[in-house]
Amino acid sequence: MSLRLNNLRGMFYSLQSLLSRMLRTPANNSIPKLPTNLLFIMSLIFFTAAQANAEPLRFAPVNPGTKLSFPRDFGAHPDFRTEWWYATGWLQTADGKPLGFQVTFFRSATEHERHNPSQFAPKQLIVAHAALSDPAVGKLQHDQRVARAGFGLAQTSESTTDIKLGKWSMRRDTNGMYRVTLPARDFSFDLTLSPTQPVLLQGVNGYSRKGPKPEQASHYYSEPHLQVSGTLTRNGKPIVVSGTAWLDHEWSSTVLDTKAVGWDWVGVNLDDGRALMAFRIRAADGSSLWQHASLREKDGRLQQFNGDAIRFTPVRSWRSPRTQASYPVELTLEIDQQRWQIRPLQDDQELDSRQSTGAVYWEGAITLERDGRRAGRGYLEMTGYVKPLKL
Repeated sequence: MSLRLNNLRGMFYSLQSLLSRMLRTPANNSIPKLPTNLLFIMSLIFFTAAQANAEPLRFAPVNPGTKLSFPRDFGAHPDFRTEWWYATGWLQTADGKPLGFQVTFFRSATEHERHNPSQFAPKQLIVAHAALSDPAVGKLQHDQRVARAGFGLAQTSESTTDIKLGKWSMRRDTNGMYRVTLPARDFSFDLTLSPTQPVLLQGVNGYSRKGPKPEQASHYYSEPHLQVSGTLTRNGKPIVVSGTAWLDHEWSSTVLDTKAVGWDWVGVNLDDGRALMAFRIRAADGSSLWQHASLREKDGRLQQFNGDAIRFTPVRSWRSPRTQASYPVELTLEIDQQRWQIRPLQDDQELDSRQSTGAVYWEGAITLERDGRRAGRGYLEMTGYVKPLKL
């Protein structure tokens, strides 16, 4: 590390310390008291100059031999670049009306030095998306939040799932139940997600390949068949709801191959108690760069499939009137000798998160059918249809 960089950092920390003391000390005749926003601006200038000369930050790699340990791995992993907790599912009102819901919290490590003692250094960003799918509305209702971690406004815990972003939160109790509190723009969730099955380690003991190179992988586990209860508030009116959900937790530092533009992913709670997950990483021409699927029986036996054993075949597409992206909202999913049809709760389940993650994607409630009969319910995610997805 260069002498220039060390000097810049020293100037930054000295300036920050001096300005902080001035802000805590009444003004005298020689040194005026500075406003707080000036402290922030001057600190940011010096901090940015120091960071510009720093060596690239190295994030923790995903290693195939790592054994996941709970409850620790329910928590955050700040040494990895990207992480998310994804809860999706189906709700039902007292009069039987079906609804889809999504609650997602992201943690993203920046390239700022993690050991920097400054509270102003944006070392971790916390992002959240929430969505409600109601065919009566005719499109997805969604909201988003983003903030840097710290100052009591946004935070994650490394010991268990405990995420806060303003008034939005997701917390896992010691009994395994998740509490979700989320007042969004057009709706509010106050939900409890209760486990009915053990944690499902995806890939090889939680090491999930996402490409031809070993480092193109994530640590990944799921919690399928969560029982949901609580209230959905719309227009100031609380509505009692119940249902089922699927929770994914992944963390990684290098996920996608340079040729990848996005992925198609589906997670389904099958009606017979089994749990199905499948995804494919897509190239720009629509071909599959990498594919994987898992099917866990109700008794815990796990089958895993790769490559040509998996096939996503578009059946019908829907074009977004806002982005002009064309999404294959109906598909046929073939895994080994099994064949299912994927049908959406409604076509317009496009989520525009350009104000937070910068991406537009389709995330929606779907029904899985086999031989014309319902086999399960879950969620389908399709990314990279507006522009290539960058993590």
